[in-house]
Amino acid sequence: MRTDALWIERFYRTKRGQAARAMVRRRLGALWPDLTGLDVGGYGYPLPFMDAWREQARRTVVHMPEAQGAVRWPERPDGPSLTVLGGEARLPFAEAVFDRMLLAHALEESADPRKLLRELWRVMAPEGRMVIVCAHRAGIWSRADSTPFGHGRPFSRSQLSELLTGALFEPVAWANALYTPPWGWTCGPRLSESLEAIGEKIFPAFGGLILVEAVKHVGAVRPGQAERVRSKALEGRTAAGLSPARRRPLGRSVPPMQERDAP
Repeated sequence: MRTDALWIERFYRTKRGQAARAMVRRRLGALWPDLTGLDVGGYGYPLPFMDAWREQARRTVVHMPEAQGAVRWPERPDGPSLTVLGGEARLPFAEAVFDRMLLAHALEESADPRKLLRELWRVMAPEGRMVIVCAHRAGIWSRADSTPFGHGRPFSRSQLSELLTGALFEPVAWANALYTPPWGWTCGPRLSESLEAIGEKIFPAFGGLILVEAVKHVGAVRPGQAERVRSKALEGRTAAGLSPARRRPLGRSVPPMQERDAP
């Protein structure tokens, strides 16, 4: 059973939620600084991280699974809601419509993560890019059941890599975030920033969250086949989204997502 969307929304209004939002936004801002003209989708509960893209993208929409429930986004009552409520693995979108996809609070409580990823593969454009934000198995936040990251199954890099390649995605960049402990007094803006900087340097593999960017590939492949077949790139390129030539971080600099496969 999925965590209720209203409970997740209330969490992101707390100090701990604000710290989590800030640290994830830093990573995403460095990875995808400009999505102008692209179609951007979200799945699960990615709302705290998508506001910056809503004004850039040509279109943004978020699908929330019915077992979780949905909340209105954006919050303004004078415009249309950009959230959709529906089945977990039957998305009400045509094939190949999204250039970018963000998953948060999604895989951890999915009844069938592989089936969910295959459905997301269907609605993404060829060479489209997806970022998954999920609880890290080695992090302390996955043990804090008073936060949404303490519910469901956390993941390691190798587990995510296996899931993604099995669903015909190629992982191209990795990062950890949220090194501050999940206690209210440690999650103030100044202290959490300091703890994040310390964690990135001393314990880089033990952040509370793990982020992975993956690319959708198309071609003649059999289910379960490990080979990745490339097609013409969506934007005329096949390099990782955070390659040196395209890196334009927003705000203060953050360590780049590592462009390598999981160990």
